[in-house]
Amino acid sequence: MSHLLDTHALIWFLENDPRLPSTTRTQIETTPTIFISIASLWEIAIKANIGKLTLTFPFNTIEPNLTTAGITQLPITFKDLEIYLSLPLHHRDPFDRILIAQTINYSLTLISQDHQMDAYSIQRFWN
Repeated sequence: MSHLLDTHALIWFLENDPRLPSTTRTQIETTPTIFISIASLWEIAIKANIGKLTLTFPFNTIEPNLTTAGITQLPITFKDLEIYLSLPLHHRDPFDRILIAQTINYSLTLISQDHQMDAYSIQRFWN
């Protein structure tokens, strides 16, 4: 099984934040294929730039930390966007909606605490 990290899950994982449940951390560390969407990295950059997010580490350390953790960057494809357009508007955040589309497109499990995502036909893990 492969997983896609929600933006907050990645940040909390990298910051060793206690808001990330230990079972979820273990799942991230032991699952062979973990993805992070380029949309999440873009969201982090945007929010850090406008002062809406303060990281405990420099932004430029994210990519080497992803490599060290074995987390693969997932680009946004045209098929992801087609699925995005077909999604009902249960969730209006554009970053979360592209993660939902990618979760569907690649048959992934989304690691997220966001219960709103349960309105879609996806598997979500948060334990």
